Amino acid sequence: MIENLHCGKDSAPVQNERQVSNAMIEVRNLTKHYGDKHAVNNISFTVEDGEILGFLGPNGAGKSTTMNMLTGYISSTSGQALINGVDILEDPIKAKSFIGYLPELPPLYLDMTVKGYLNYIYDLKKCKLPRRAHLSEVMALTKISDVATRLIKNLSKGYKQRVGVAQALIGNPPVLILDEPTVGLDPKQILEIRTLIKKLGKNHTVILSSHILSEIQAVCDRIIIINHGVIAAHDTTDNLSKNVSTDHRIIARIEGPREEIIKALRNIEGIKYCRADMEREKGVYEYELEAAPGSDIRRDLFEIVSEHKWPLLALRSAEMTLEDVFLKITMGEGIVIPNQEDVALANETKGGDD
Repeated sequence: MIENLHCGKDSAPVQNERQVSNAMIEVRNLTKHYGDKHAVNNISFTVEDGEILGFLGPNGAGKSTTMNMLTGYISSTSGQALINGVDILEDPIKAKSFIGYLPELPPLYLDMTVKGYLNYIYDLKKCKLPRRAHLSEVMALTKISDVATRLIKNLSKGYKQRVGVAQALIGNPPVLILDEPTVGLDPKQILEIRTLIKKLGKNHTVILSSHILSEIQAVCDRIIIINHGVIAAHDTTDNLSKNVSTDHRIIARIEGPREEIIKALRNIEGIKYCRADMEREKGVYEYELEAAPGSDIRRDLFEIVSEHKWPLLALRSAEMTLEDVFLKITMGEGIVIPNQEDVALANETKGGDD
């Protein structure tokens, strides 16, 4: 199977430090300036062999600039980006041979057939694998065999996206960098691409960028959020949800007059906001409450509903979604940027445990 073939393993041995760290991607103090603007400012991280890393950031945060530097599309102002131990600037041809890249707009030649295009990419990459068997395997894996003889311009958006993934897989590169691979797809197509990425992640190192946060949460092992050119968060989704804020958020299901309840709840000391969800049953609403850091509003809540004789039907903690985490981090609400040395130490510890 294609996911078990790593062309990088047939190459010359790489540096000893890479073999020890097992990192397929190493970013060391990477910086990119455009005049006085710091698009990317001294970021460092690693991605281990066989890991899927989610790379998130709002528009203008430096996400695309970082991915362009990793793929050698643009040069860095300072710092290093190593792919399988090879510096992308010192030996770009060798480093790029380890990378399969799908940009947000797939680099397709619309007047070519799918098969003709993939043969062209095969020659462009100077692939040494058996041509017919390799291309057949790539098309089967991405489920485009049935459109092999069709012109790319006549394909649906979903099929074009799959052809884009297929070109990234030509040559079996050990590193895949996928920028918005599911943009514009319908739910069925998104599920198919998600399944494919998870399958590839078993034996490839993958960096996945997406604005669909549920996609990142479902597929990725770790997440990096970049904001204003620096890494604002770097952890698993669960840990980000736990550590991103000390805010106390609860959901209370209360029976009674909606507007009166909202007014009373907003008067509780320490309440940052209160909003009512849709009516769950006649006269019953769910109220989402968020308290200021260090505040415990539960006792005051019980006193208010008891005083007004409003039945409190349920009370539970409100877990933060990845969307909540992303918004809080990018809006800078009480977020501490992690120390890069701590991140590196955590990665080393994780690698040692494996």
